[in-house]
Amino acid sequence: MKQQKPIVIGITGGSASGKTSVAHEIFKEFSESSSVLMLQQDSFYKASDLPFEQRKLINYDHPLAFDTPLLVADLKHLLAREPIDKPVYDYKIHNRSKETIHVEPRDVIILEGILILADEELRKLMDIKIFVDTDDDIRLMRRIRRDMVERGRSLDNIMDQYMETVKPMYHEFIEPTKRYADLIIPEGGENHVAIDLLVTKIKSILAERGLA
Repeated sequence: MKQQKPIVIGITGGSASGKTSVAHEIFKEFSESSSVLMLQQDSFYKASDLPFEQRKLINYDHPLAFDTPLLVADLKHLLAREPIDKPVYDYKIHNRSKETIHVEPRDVIILEGILILADEELRKLMDIKIFVDTDDDIRLMRRIRRDMVERGRSLDNIMDQYMETVKPMYHEFIEPTKRYADLIIPEGGENHVAIDLLVTKIKSILAERGLA
């Protein structure tokens, strides 16, 4: 008997919008009852041969920063119930690591990233598309806290990058993809009502496909 196609849930929004929190809340709901995996668009930043100082200047919030064809190909493999070797991106060296992570297919695939709705082929692979909508000031504060603690960046570096690329790229490329979303969630992981509605819908699709 042929296995049913996994469910793909796309979760997007600006940097530090809370999209990762939403993704983790959904993951927790299904981690015991169904097989679920998280796939981050950040893992698919392009590898670069540029020197370190030049790599630091790359606009990582532009669609061309991502190896989207590889992401599409890997997602199609997972949908065909085939494993992949997911790339690993190292933020401290601003480049793709030589290591990969072996990933087995699952019933529920949560795809999370800032520009996952910008590519039509990628959108077509998703069953549910979510945009996490959070105010610019809140996202900036979260980004400062995250990048200083987790990624070893200085405050000046974070602010320069935010003003030069992160904020303008959000308004040029990320926010316009809101029109492709099936659901817009304000404030991210704190919106428990929206997350509960999502969980109910996902359970409904799982039941329809005999995956529940």
